Amino acid sequence: MFGTRLAAAMEQHGPLCVGIDPHEHLLASWGLPASAAGVREFALRTVGQLKGSVAAVKPQSAFFEQYGSAGVAALEETLAAAKDAGLLTVLDIKRGDIGSTMGAYARAYLDPASALAADSITVSPYLGFGALEPAFELAAAHGKGIFVLALTSNPEGAEVQHAVRDGESVAAAIVSRVRQRNARALESADELGSFGLVVGATIGTAAADLGFDPSDCGGPILAPGVGAQGAGLAELRAVFGDRALSSGQVLATASRAVLGAGPDGLADAAAALNRDLRAAD
Repeated sequence: MFGTRLAAAMEQHGPLCVGIDPHEHLLASWGLPASAAGVREFALRTVGQLKGSVAAVKPQSAFFEQYGSAGVAALEETLAAAKDAGLLTVLDIKRGDIGSTMGAYARAYLDPASALAADSITVSPYLGFGALEPAFELAAAHGKGIFVLALTSNPEGAEVQHAVRDGESVAAAIVSRVRQRNARALESADELGSFGLVVGATIGTAAADLGFDPSDCGGPILAPGVGAQGAGLAELRAVFGDRALSSGQVLATASRAVLGAGPDGLADAAAALNRDLRAAD
């Protein structure tokens, strides 16, 4: 199961996930062109430098897709390289659709026969949580992971995520549904489920204000926003509390804070950030 593999990786390598986000300004700072070839070189160098030092990497699919078929081919190579390096992958695609379309997305990113298959993916539940069923089914069949958007840090997200129906916020309902999915699959309450949430590391007390605890989902919590976006250990504690951090449930994500150090400095930047995050253990 993905949850078991992720828990082991976090125990061994720390709670840091590094986003592979080849922005044009980062490509330029690395001396690379804003092209599929530049993105490929950027991503493969990042994987090579991080081998054996972090729990996971999170390629942002959009930065590859913008360069067409050559960019998608670079993403395929990146996923394969990460697998060969022993790095778990969280493919940041935020897909969410209905019926056969969601099934096709699931096969593209979760079926081991696909060149784009990752260890886990991000999904959006805002066409209805039940619409994600094909992804959950395929993930369960192949030992993959799902991270469902719950509480994101972008200000405009609140108009949907904070909305209340029958006394429960949309975000709280998502946590409850993910918990139910994990409960079906877990043999022990002490296990980390394979289905988790995306909760921004910079949301402060938003979850508490809405009356729920993200850690109740029973699975991992992907927490983007560490480093350049302003979150550190104090901010993670404010959002998740010491219990979730010390239990190895929170996978903190940083991108620019690591990648901005350049190809020769990113391994050291990741190691320093990982040491800071381990202070919660």
